[in-house]
Amino acid sequence: MSRLYLGVDGGQSSTTAIVGDETGRILGFGRGSECNHVKGPEGRTKFINAINGCIEKTGYHGATFEAACLGFSGGPADKEQLLKEMLHVSGAMTVTHDGLIALSGATAGAPGIITIAGTGSFCFGRNAEGRTARAGGWGYIFGDEGGGFDITRQALRAALRYEEGWGQPTILHTMLLEATGEKTANDLMHHCYTSDYPRPKIAAMSKLVDEAAENGDGIARDILMAGAQQLAGFTMALASQLFKEGEPAFVAYIGGVYRSNLLRERFRMLVELSDGITVGPPKFGPATGALIEAYRSTGINPPLSNLPESEK
Repeated sequence: MSRLYLGVDGGQSSTTAIVGDETGRILGFGRGSECNHVKGPEGRTKFINAINGCIEKTGYHGATFEAACLGFSGGPADKEQLLKEMLHVSGAMTVTHDGLIALSGATAGAPGIITIAGTGSFCFGRNAEGRTARAGGWGYIFGDEGGGFDITRQALRAALRYEEGWGQPTILHTMLLEATGEKTANDLMHHCYTSDYPRPKIAAMSKLVDEAAENGDGIARDILMAGAQQLAGFTMALASQLFKEGEPAFVAYIGGVYRSNLLRERFRMLVELSDGITVGPPKFGPATGALIEAYRSTGINPPLSNLPESEK
């Protein structure tokens, strides 16, 4: 009988489970509801239902796993003991944060770095010795440079300066007002302080900056170039901590901000100035990263086959 390995990505919007055998062949895949919180009776119930639900969809609910790795956006706290009660794992069970499994998936388990730029921004890496380091992720007040929220914030500030007569002309002013239906940039700014504009909604407007830049707006282009510079800056700071000069390392970019060709290619160019570092999209998704970590915990690294499209 095949030995079974389990990887789980527990996020704020969904939970994904993936089961493989010792040869690296994927046997089952399932997705369920979010499970990042355990505290309180409702949180505990939702967590149990999400884990059980996605494993049921793999077809291996109740099975005994040789090893398992589960990563959560809310971190491992308060989850490990509950998972030990829920799952049958004969060997190692690793409960960790989502950064580790995202990194392992993005680099296919090899040493490297992920630089995430979605609503916010965050950088995490691991070298060949297993040492890890992180940078950024300070949140929208103190950090998140190069993330979607920060890019929109810079765009709105440029629109406000233009509206008040002390900033350079920019089509961002018109584009932001047309997209939101607001009469003035000042109105939009005040509404961004209300619940009508949660951070993800504000961050989503960063695509307007890319559109403006592609249409020749210099202010928008400067905002994107500055974002790329900041993302590259803490990426290279992390690389200098983890890797020797010239040592090969892969940097994966993750997040909606990199849909901007201008920002992504500027980021790639800046990071690849360092000898030995290559930049590209993630090789696999985080659930596959969790499965890779389960394999690693038993000292094997089989080639993966039969992966679902969503994890490639």
